[in-house]
Amino acid sequence: MSEPLALVRLLQLASPALPIGAYSYSQGLEWAVEAADIRDAASAQAWIGDLLRDVMTVSEAPVLWRLCDAAAAADASGFERWNAWFRASRETSELRAETLQMGGSLWKLLADLDVAAPAAREAAQRCEPLTLPASYALAAAGFAVPAQDAVTAYLWSWLENQVLAALKAVPLGQVAGQRMLLALGARIPGAVEAARALDDDDIANFAPGFALASARHETQYTRIFRS
Repeated sequence: MSEPLALVRLLQLASPALPIGAYSYSQGLEWAVEAADIRDAASAQAWIGDLLRDVMTVSEAPVLWRLCDAAAAADASGFERWNAWFRASRETSELRAETLQMGGSLWKLLADLDVAAPAAREAAQRCEPLTLPASYALAAAGFAVPAQDAVTAYLWSWLENQVLAALKAVPLGQVAGQRMLLALGARIPGAVEAARALDDDDIANFAPGFALASARHETQYTRIFRS
């Protein structure tokens, strides 16, 4: 596959039009709005920025790096290990349901598009249920997208979805959303490199505020998002 085509496939993976339901989740942000922890553009940017630094960079992104490496090398045991690690790291029923729903939807899409190689299909069967990072890694391998580019696009997709959730829940205007994407997007290259540099034993999912926001969202009286 040529590099330009790999870039096109990467844009397809990062697109909000990817039919996996990402738009329906806020990952606790909706509860933070209800609790007035998020009340304007500045507090929304601070909340999302903290999640990027304290959750995505030290947990989800480094796991995705390892899943991408394992998928590219056809390392079935490594792939199974990190998929299981990430699934077990989900601290609330909503976060677990989110990653399994989106992971399952993405894997079904890959199967329908006949993108997955036989080794990927075997890995998926061994690892069911698939988390979103695992399915994303298989997609990147199927599209011949390098791991660094895949992790970068994954973080961008997550960031874009968080900003869109803030626009709806606070609510905020489109210009405010673009300012947040401009500011927080500039942090993504550093987050990708930091995630890559982490040793296995340094990957952690310790973010009590994030877990509490997700848990409280489960019983929030009125809500428009599924997490």
